[in-house]
Amino acid sequence: MVAGGAANGGRAGGAGPGGGRPLIITEDPVLLDDLLRLCAAAGAEPHVHHAVPEPATDGAGAPGWDSAPLVLIGDDAARRVRGAPRRDGVLLVGRDLDDPSVWQRAVEIGAQEVLRLPDAESTLVDRIADVAEGAGRPALAVGVIGGSGGAGASTLACALALRAAKGGERTILIDADPLGGGMDVLLGGESAEGLRWPDFAASRGRVGAGALEESLPELHALRVLSWDRGERVVVPPAAMRSVVAAARRRGGVVVVDLPRRVDEAVAEVLAQLDLVLLVVPGELRSVAAAGRVAAAVRMAARDVRVVVRGRCPEGLDAEAVAGLLGAPLAGEVPVEVGLPGRVAEGEPPGARGTLARFCDGFWRRALGSAQGVPA
Repeated sequence: MVAGGAANGGRAGGAGPGGGRPLIITEDPVLLDDLLRLCAAAGAEPHVHHAVPEPATDGAGAPGWDSAPLVLIGDDAARRVRGAPRRDGVLLVGRDLDDPSVWQRAVEIGAQEVLRLPDAESTLVDRIADVAEGAGRPALAVGVIGGSGGAGASTLACALALRAAKGGERTILIDADPLGGGMDVLLGGESAEGLRWPDFAASRGRVGAGALEESLPELHALRVLSWDRGERVVVPPAAMRSVVAAARRRGGVVVVDLPRRVDEAVAEVLAQLDLVLLVVPGELRSVAAAGRVAAAVRMAARDVRVVVRGRCPEGLDAEAVAGLLGAPLAGEVPVEVGLPGRVAEGEPPGARGTLARFCDGFWRRALGSAQGVPA
């Protein structure tokens, strides 16, 4: 089952009523330095008070106790906020919380969690980043992989992303194949300004979702993360995981063009996908090759489905191909005779024709169901 149809139109929620800015209450200068550093790492600019602020927001839009999306209370300030109205999103934070009475203080102020620094730094950065970015419905993430060489997986991935973007979905197309020709090239944007995979090779931990989206080239109303034309750079699995996770947090749709070789980095990507489409040309040798690819993909992917491309030989149809591969059939894509010529002239795959109609139908099913993509 594919999680998360995009009943919200695919858009992530925006910042909360407090403008996405957390509220810090502390007079401990060392703790405040730590919290400001973690807010900066999460891309958030907090408001700082020594006690519970007035309920009404001021003229500059500073959040009050009720309106801040997240409240971080220093252990030194716990007693000063006793009596404040109970609310969600209150965390008690300190540097030395071995004192068993800290739990009593947490209960008195209605804190949902007690976090000790530096042990809980990564947890706190995640919590702050969620409110800064606006934690909403994650993107529907679909991978496309060729069952054999020349199956047309990159073309289908590009067309899916293009049609999702044309349908109004916030869309990121990720090229996960360092040996491919480049999705930006396929979209006619090899010289477009923006970051490529080598720029993210050193990424660790949480990557800002908004910063990622804004840094990527924008082509045909979608964002594209591709490879550059320099020497090959190895992107570690941790960087792959962080970047794909950031793309998903932005909401909408993420389409990933996958290489046929499943290594550790690709496995990190597969684990984050809702669905993998295995593109199989309708001929026997391709079906045999696709069986090996399917076996490798299933080791990390939750849901693998078959797309049969082209006409099958007599005695074999698309349902039979899917049956031989032990996966549900997602659909059939006819071969478009004129497509390579149109792409060579600068028209992106999926701009029109049978491929566009297949993609539109796929997204209608995938995004129109709150229960995921129907089998």
